Parts: sequence; C-alpha cells; structure tokens
Amino acid sequence: MDAGPTGVVVLTDRRVARGALVDVVAGAVDGGVRWVVLREKDLLRADRLALAADLRAILAEAGGTLVVAGPDPLDGDAVHLPAAGPYPPPAVGLVGRSCHDTAELARLTTEHYATLSPVYETRTKPGYGPALRPAGLAALVKASPVPVLALGGIETPAQVHACVAAGATGVAVLGAIMRANDPTETATTLGRAFQEAATRMARTHPARSDEGPHATGLRPTVTTEGSSLTARSGHGRPQPSTATTGEGKQ
Repeated sequence: MDAGPTGVVVLTDRRVARGALVDVVAGAVDGGVRWVVLREKDLLRADRLALAADLRAILAEAGGTLVVAGPDPLDGDAVHLPAAGPYPPPAVGLVGRSCHDTAELARLTTEHYATLSPVYETRTKPGYGPALRPAGLAALVKASPVPVLALGGIETPAQVHACVAAGATGVAVLGAIMRANDPTETATTLGRAFQEAATRMARTHPARSDEGPHATGLRPTVTTEGSSLTARSGHGRPQPSTATTGEGKQ
C-alpha cells in the first residue's frame, strides 16, 4: 500500500492559530485541503479525542482524512510518528513518520510516507535546523524508500514549486495556515501552486521504468480533493484514490 498524503497537508497548532482551531481547519478545508495532522499533544486524551471527532466531521464532508500525531489514533486509523519512535510502527491503516536525515530514513519499515524537515527556516521552531533547502530535500527524497512530504517554513507558492521540483509528493504547512488572516484564501493559493508544479513535473519528468518508485516524487494526476481513508468513521483501510492533501517539526 503506497497511498498517502499529497498536496497541501495542514498541521495544527491552536496556540498560534488566529481563531478557534476548528474554524481555521474548516477554512483550510474550504480552500481545498484534504489532509490534516492533529498535533496538540499537550491536551488530555479526552479533550484531544473530542477535538479529533470535531475535525473528522469537518473533513468527512469533503472526503478528507485526519491523521493523528503520535501512536494513539484516537479512534481513527491514521497516525504520524516522531523520528524517535515507536518502532515498529503500530499496525493501523496509514502510518507516517518525521525524518530529517538519511539515518532516520533508513530506519523506516512499514511506514507509508515520511516528512522531511526543516526545508526552510521556520518561525514556529526558530533555530531548528539547519534548513535542508530544496537541494538537500532533493537528495533525501532520492534516498527515501517512501513518498515524502516537505515540511518547515513553507509559506509561498514559490516555495511550494521548489519542493515539488525537488520530488516532494506534497507540502506540510503549519504557520502559513494557522497564522493566516484568511485560511481559505491561503489554502487555495498554496493548493493551486502545488497543482501547477505537479502538472509541470508530469510533463517534464515522466517516470521511467528504470527509476525507483519515488524517483520523481510525484503522482501528478492526484488532486487535493478526496481521501484514501474513510474520514467520517475514522476507520478504513487506505484505498487507491485520486485524492490526497500530514506531525513533523515545523
């Protein structure tokens, strides 16, 4: 199974969000986002479980998917794990992991995708790095056994284009959406940039049979609409889809 997030993937942080987190996420979904990673690890499980239910309801209406940061899927079937563990990953429908270098990529086993960060300097975690920049991202994409999301400091269409050109299957954003005056407009702008970049890659870098499965890093016909997991119930095995839009360090 190689289905996983692509397009614009939103990571939550209620502490920097300009409004109520559910409203910010709803705005991003209205702008085309179909993948959201719930962080908020400081909350009590009961509160985080309730928040997960609220976000799943928002995503379900658009056919989107909620991924939960950490090994507890909170009654769902998709998790995103930190580089430090746990190993092996839990047996759930979709597993992602935060990675930052080739050593961490080499430890991947049954994960379906990884985030690579920080691609750019980030206001959310100042001083965290050093930044990979697009060239460093491209080198790690080639070393990755799974599709990669670019993460860290991605705020502009030009940065989205650069990440896609480096081979990323999507861009994971936190501050750009959480701090946005209009999350819908920002999500739309970044999503459009991803589609433009993906289309360009499809035309100029068609996958060759002698290349690895992630040589180009893209499934260019994929859009940010829909989902490969059943968001409404929070369960379901990933299925092939035309959709996708995951926690890492940002």
